[in-house]
Amino acid sequence: QVQLVESGGDLVQPGGSLRLSCAVSGNILRFNAMGWYRQAPGNQREVVATITRTGTPDYAESVEGRFTISRDVAKSTFYLQMYSLKPEDTAVYYCKAEDPFPLRRNYWGQGTQVTVSS
Repeated sequence: QVQLVESGGDLVQPGGSLRLSCAVSGNILRFNAMGWYRQAPGNQREVVATITRTGTPDYAESVEGRFTISRDVAKSTFYLQMYSLKPEDTAVYYCKAEDPFPLRRNYWGQGTQVTVSS
């Protein structure tokens, strides 16, 4: 069973910074990809950033240049470093891992709240 646990969500002022962490059970290199998604009240869940097994990142246009996704294989953890936060970044942030075995499926964390407000 794959388990993901997010942490790091908080209340921050506009322009502030925050780092989210996602601790994953097992070797994270087993996954096809890992990523961060967010869902604001009344909105659909949207992709924020992803990173492939080989370490290639991809970002949503709304966060590119402000957010960075990274991983630490030894700690079985991946991160989302967020800078220059805006009120529109307010959402519940979820981490996800795509497991190819035995059948391809996605595992999700419980979510962590990020609130950007003055």
